[in-house]
Amino acid sequence: MKNLLSIICIVVLLVSGNLVSAQSGYKVVNQIHLEGDGGWDYLSVDETAGRMYVSHASMALVVDLKTGKQIGKIPDTNGIHGIAVALSLNKGFTSNGRDNSVTVFDLKTLEVIEKIQVSGKNPDAILFDPFSQKVYTFNGGSSNASVIDPAQSKEIGTIQLDGKPEFPQTDGKGIIYVNIEDKSEISVINPKTLKVEKSWSIAPGEEPSGLALDNETHRLFSVCGNKLMVVSDAEAGKVITTLPIGDGCDGVAFDPTLKRAFSSNGGDGTITVVQEENKDSFKVLETVTSQRGARTITIDKTTHHLYLSTAEFGESKAGERRPPMKPGTFMVLDVAPMK
Repeated sequence: MKNLLSIICIVVLLVSGNLVSAQSGYKVVNQIHLEGDGGWDYLSVDETAGRMYVSHASMALVVDLKTGKQIGKIPDTNGIHGIAVALSLNKGFTSNGRDNSVTVFDLKTLEVIEKIQVSGKNPDAILFDPFSQKVYTFNGGSSNASVIDPAQSKEIGTIQLDGKPEFPQTDGKGIIYVNIEDKSEISVINPKTLKVEKSWSIAPGEEPSGLALDNETHRLFSVCGNKLMVVSDAEAGKVITTLPIGDGCDGVAFDPTLKRAFSSNGGDGTITVVQEENKDSFKVLETVTSQRGARTITIDKTTHHLYLSTAEFGESKAGERRPPMKPGTFMVLDVAPMK
């Protein structure tokens, strides 16, 4: 009997060990408190400089990732949504939705160089495409994209889209992808012709927002308002599979080394971790506790840390769409793998 019990204990320990090793083990390791009150949207990491750019109210806040401290800001970005970085030009770009402009700043000094007006309404997501060396704003109020030539410091064209654009991705080789929220589809843009070449439905996914790309296996990850992550074949233009995620997601990040996609579910304060086992097989690995309101996400691909903007909230009142933010509580969550 003792031998039998010993064998059972060993088996249980082995199975438990395998289950633990299968878990990704992410947790919040720091809260980076930043200045100001008001809303936020996208945030992005510049791994080369070890900096993070965080949209907040009417400014882009700059964080040193080694110290976890704010080291600067880009002011007067009215209604800022996103930040794009062009290392080859030593320039950063912000999309300013309220005055239909793009702020250009120096990556080293953080000094504002100029503002460029765009013809599109409410520029939301922003992208620097290294293939074309152009900046693209995806304009939620006019269902198009504005194309900026940084060398000329002006808008040189627009691209008509099927509907309201959300987040884009580039493969760096001449293809740009973008979620079309109100059509529940992905559109493919040719940066040479400045035209949409094709689109495909991502049903059963609805109202996609965040978009990530595995550029090795050509898989796109769209996170949707109906609590689904839709995985598409970027080359074939078709849906591969769907996975369940949490509520209130507005962003997704991809770790190309670990082959994991992360959806930031601000409605229920979680992160869904999806493992890409191979190009056609995916599974939910873990649901990580983050914080309510943490709906956008970025990743440092060198350290594998995730970063999500949020704040503390009061109680909702009747008729309010969202609960009020508590003053002085804006922060970025630093989420790290534990092994």
